[in-house]
Order: sequence, then structure tokens, then C-alpha cells
Amino acid sequence: MRTRAELQKDAAPTSLTDRIGAYVALTKPRIIELLLLTTVPVMFLAARDVPPLALVLATVVGGTLSAGSANVLNCVLDADIDTKMRRTARRPLPRHRVPPRNALIFGLVLGVISTVFLWILVNPLSAGLALAANVFYVVGYTMLLKRRTSQNIVWGGAAGCFPALIGWTAVTNELAWAPVVLFLVVFFWTPPHFWALAMRYREDYAAAGVPMLPSLVSSREVADQIVTYSWAMAATSLALWPVAGTGSFYPSAAIILGVVFLVEAYDLRSRARDTEELSVIKPMRLFHLSNAYLALLFVAAAADPFIG
Repeated sequence: MRTRAELQKDAAPTSLTDRIGAYVALTKPRIIELLLLTTVPVMFLAARDVPPLALVLATVVGGTLSAGSANVLNCVLDADIDTKMRRTARRPLPRHRVPPRNALIFGLVLGVISTVFLWILVNPLSAGLALAANVFYVVGYTMLLKRRTSQNIVWGGAAGCFPALIGWTAVTNELAWAPVVLFLVVFFWTPPHFWALAMRYREDYAAAGVPMLPSLVSSREVADQIVTYSWAMAATSLALWPVAGTGSFYPSAAIILGVVFLVEAYDLRSRARDTEELSVIKPMRLFHLSNAYLALLFVAAAADPFIG
């Protein structure tokens, strides 16, 4: 429990730079970076060339505002549990750097601006998909699933899959099977990625009363699930080859990346077989690898038309 002096220090007036920094922190920039990493490469794949720079810039700005809106609203709704978790206790709302009412207004305004921005400068379909992702993350995941089921991140994580659709529709103004395959790759990637992180912070989730899978079952059971989803992810990634008609570069990269990911997933399960000691299990190895996997896979998809 934090002391009164610490709370007063956090709540004390700050400089304009600190205030701006607090509002930016509410948008969770590192998460936005990952989302954009699954948007821009898909635009290259859809164009089979370098897409117009103005379109890429508009999609990136609109997507950033939309994702930022969802993240801010998530911070508002989760402020009570963020104060109980080491990983989130330094966020602006637990530290009283931003009043909850101001954060709520900020999040809603970002959502409106992003939708109008994408509607005008990209196209209505991309704007609608971005808005749907925002609503699904805030209502579906944060409000309905997160505190009620251990499958929260499985279904709620679908919100993070929408950038693949948005990147494609920004270029083509229509949906197709190729972005749906990439949507599913991210869908199956999310549980291994997030459960590895949640294993590291399982005590936090237990203290906050959030039924994240690693806080409810043994590490071996979590690792078994991670292996299952890793296979589904690797197999789905190969489906882009026939569906999008890629050359040989993409499937070669997908196979290599999938094998590397699966080896680490099986190693994680092996380490978790007989112990709950995190220093032995080392779940963050898979977490960091998962970020590299997704980035390299989508870059391979973007590069394939040029290499082929």
C-alpha cells in the first residue's frame, strides 16, 4: 500500500511537459507501435508495391489515434486494478497524474477524431473497422471479458487483430481472404504472447482478482496451451502463401520463424514441467521472441512482392 506522502507527491502539480507526457502515457505508445507494425506491412502486401506515402501516413496517424483512444479508455476502466499490480502501478491514473474525468474525455475525443480522420482521409471501411476494434477492446475485452473468464485474452485479444484488416482496406477499400489469414495469425499469436507475460506477473493478476490463466492454473498447463496456440499460429501463417499468391520468400520465412517459435514454446513447456519457479521457467524469453516473430513475419509478407 502506498503512503499518503507518495500519493501527495504523485498528485502534486507538474510542468506542462510532464502533463503532456502523462496523457501520452495513457495511450500506451509501446502497444501502438506493435499494432502499427501489423498495419503498414499489410499495406505493402495489398499494393504489391510501395503504397502512396500520403495514404500510409494518414492510416498510421488515424490508427494511432484510434488505438490510443482504446488504450486510454482501458486505463480509465482498469484504474482500480492497475493500482494493485506492479506492472501497471506507475501508469498516470494510479499515480493521480491525470484526473479520471479528464482521461475519459481525452479517450472519447481521440476516438471521435480518429474515426472522422480515417473516414475522410482513408475510407469509410477502414474507419469503421478501426471503430469496431476500439469498441470491441473497450466493451468486449475490458468491460465484459477481462474480469470474468480465463479466456479473456483469447477472445478479447481479437481487437488487436484488426490492424491487418485496416491496412489492407486502406489500400484496396475492400476485404479479402489474405488479411483475414493475417488476422487469424495475430489471433493465435496473442495467447502465447500475453500468457508468457502474465506468467511473469501472475501474482499481480491474482492480487487484482483478474482471472488471467497463469494466475489460475499451473505453469505446465499454461505452457501446454501456449504450445497448442503456437502450432495454430505457425500453421495459419503458411495459409497466406496460397491465399495471397506470394512467392517463395514469404513461406520460407514463415517456416523458419514458426520453427524457432515452436522450439522456444516446447522449451518453455519443458522448463515448466516440474517447477513453478519463474527464474527457471523464464517466460519472458518467449514474450520477447513473440514480438520479434510477429515483426519479422509481417515484414516478410511486405517484402515478398519485391523479392519475388
